[in-house]
Parts: sequence; structure tokens; C-alpha cells
Amino acid sequence: MKQGTKDQMEGKFHQVKGKIKEKTGEALNNPSLEAEGVSEKFAGKVQKKVGKIEKKLEKQIDKARAS
Repeated sequence: MKQGTKDQMEGKFHQVKGKIKEKTGEALNNPSLEAEGVSEKFAGKVQKKVGKIEKKLEKQIDKARAS
């Protein structure tokens, strides 16, 4: 699996995990857990975006090699 795809998948995983922590923190009235969830969700979004950029670069490199 290429790095871009891997980063996108891991990013999505962290987004979901962060959302679960955030909602659990809200339900349990635990601001620390809620903040941790928000932070992890944001980090997941960033990682997913990095994966998309890597994927585009990988395609450009593959095109250049094929030429």
C-alpha cells in the first residue's frame, strides 16, 4: 500500500476515534476527554489531507517515470 493511501486511512481512523472520544466526553461531562477527542479529530483531518497530497504527488511521479 502506498504511503498516501495509508495516511488517508489512518487519518480517517483518527477522525472517527476522536469523534467517539469527544462525544463520550460530552456524555460523561469530562472536558479533558472531550478536548482530547477534538484534538485527535483535528489531527486525523490533517493526516487525511496530507495523504491526499501524497497521493497526488505519487501520481505525478508515476506519470513522469512513464514518460
